Amino acid sequence: MTIALWCVLVAALLPFPFTLAAKSSKRFDNAAPREYLEQSSGWRKRAHWAQLNSFEAFPPFAAAVIIAHVVAGANATADALAVAFIVLRVLYGLCYIADKATLRSLLWAGGIACMIGLFIVAARAS
Repeated sequence: MTIALWCVLVAALLPFPFTLAAKSSKRFDNAAPREYLEQSSGWRKRAHWAQLNSFEAFPPFAAAVIIAHVVAGANATADALAVAFIVLRVLYGLCYIADKATLRSLLWAGGIACMIGLFIVAARAS
């Protein structure tokens, strides 16, 4: 299995550390987790938002990796783009929690650029 394909697994699991951060309170009620998250504030609310955005970013990233892999095969460029996506998304989530909006947006754009790059890898191979 290629590095890029392993990154799909990492990206699938990436929302969960943000989920744990959002729910890390003695007031967390597992009987009503959505209500707790809706009423949370500060960094816990932002951790929840980072979790949601990580879930949203996963499908297009997974599709881009799989398409690049199917069309171009094992590819060092695809591996590098997939790893860069993961690094950018981890930093994105940390900036979200830390309330660094401008840097967070730049990191988000970098992740999108990596996804587009994966499609370009496939396009060049076909």
